[in-house]
Amino acid sequence: MARTAVITGSASGIGKATSELLVERGYRVIGVDIAGADINVDLTTAVGRETMVQQVGELSGGVVDVVVANAGLSSPTVLTAAVNYFGAVATLEGLRPLLAASAAPRAVATASMASLFPPDEALLAAFRDGDEPGALARAAELAAGTAQEAALIYGTSKRALALWLRRQAATPEWAGAGIALNGVAPGVVDTPMTSDLTATEEAKAALLTMVPMPLNGIFDAIDVAYLIAWLSSEENAHLCGQMIFIDGGSDAVIRGDSTW
Repeated sequence: MARTAVITGSASGIGKATSELLVERGYRVIGVDIAGADINVDLTTAVGRETMVQQVGELSGGVVDVVVANAGLSSPTVLTAAVNYFGAVATLEGLRPLLAASAAPRAVATASMASLFPPDEALLAAFRDGDEPGALARAAELAAGTAQEAALIYGTSKRALALWLRRQAATPEWAGAGIALNGVAPGVVDTPMTSDLTATEEAKAALLTMVPMPLNGIFDAIDVAYLIAWLSSEENAHLCGQMIFIDGGSDAVIRGDSTW
């Protein structure tokens, strides 16, 4: 029987590549995006998140084998804070009961190597406290500040998501229910979200100075999709709470011996 996967952000980039790959491998995919998907909702809002959970339940028949919380933004805006953290967490928590009904449930969150950069501590604290009004207020302050301050929103949201995943993966609600919860942290991927950053060779060179990727440089969304597909598979029965950096070496260069 075909496995059912729910993929947010399915209309473009990594989400689209993953959707197409899983369909090719025999999965039934329920795509979620703001437009152009099976379920069209705005995951920056509580209503959108609730509608997504309701409609996934209806379309799936109450059983989901895979959830890929991939939807996200990279813009220096409040919406980035809303979808990258609160939208992702709501997706994973809201669909967890449907995953628990599967014989081999898997969940994957898409973070970023930008989670390695120093965060805005006030925003990070609000994320970790689950304080969405406070987080959005702090994100608005950052967005109204300098370009450097506004840029902190993205990396901080992705660090918060990685920390949430690490805290939750081994708990009774996840590992105790047999649900493998892991994440991917891509480097610079050639997608519509990064098109402005990679439009010219000069722009690419400047970006790679900040995001070192010594192994083969900038890559395509399908390369991340291959990793997500394995994390989503029945073969992945024991990986728990791991954030896997698929980044051409950025993690190794930036963190070095500080982690292993």
